[in-house]
Amino acid sequence: MIEQLRFLGPRAVDGIEEVESSAYRRSLALEHGWGVAELGTGAGSERLAVELEDERDRPEALARCRRLLGLEADTSPIDAALGRDPLLGPLVRRRPALRVPGCTDGFELAVRAVLGQQVTLQAARNTAARLVALHGRPLAQASGGVTHLFPTPAAVARVASRELRLPRTRAGALRALALAVRDGELDLDRGADRTAARQALLAIPGIGPWTASYVAMRALGDPDAFLPGDAGVRRALERLGRDGGPASAERLAASWRPWRSYAVMHLWRSLAP
Repeated sequence: MIEQLRFLGPRAVDGIEEVESSAYRRSLALEHGWGVAELGTGAGSERLAVELEDERDRPEALARCRRLLGLEADTSPIDAALGRDPLLGPLVRRRPALRVPGCTDGFELAVRAVLGQQVTLQAARNTAARLVALHGRPLAQASGGVTHLFPTPAAVARVASRELRLPRTRAGALRALALAVRDGELDLDRGADRTAARQALLAIPGIGPWTASYVAMRALGDPDAFLPGDAGVRRALERLGRDGGPASAERLAASWRPWRSYAVMHLWRSLAP
């Protein structure tokens, strides 16, 4: 869990997420009401606590937490395959059983991916926090800094670009994404048809291959998504003495199939101190 929390912490959005010491807390919009999940580590143990408005939502809340942490995957065959690669092998041995963090809601993840296009991580967090503050539903009972649920597709579809200070193209992509999910034209839940979802995402003006692959990787659970144009992938490959350009990265990653999502995680984590 430690590696997952190291990934989630720097991306936490004020209002729906909070990081305190070794604990990560976030809100959940569930069928019968709201929930707040707290994941933490310490004293050689890991903990998961879920506070719910309605106890009928407990199985779904726990399942979402498992997806968030990437616990559905058996990492043994993944480590075995990537560990034989001359480039990735040392990274796999440094961080065995590294998982791909998922998400608790595919729509939320996709919105955050769109907001993160061509901006810094901090800028994306700030914009997402503004969206939550303006259009998220306040919790009946706040849990620390977790005060809201993420906005619904219908709410995001009504957002004016000036509210979030977004470029016109990105604001249009955000609205089209929200409308597609609201109207049932785009399914971003775990278990959805990945090919259909990717095609629907790429059909939205302003959403490109990076965003579609990132959503496939974290929301749809695709173990073989790859992000050849990602800045972190480029830096990691160059640090390892390889050409980090998109075309070269794509060719290199062919030998990592069908586990390229996990290869991306190892490359990203190799950049950590």
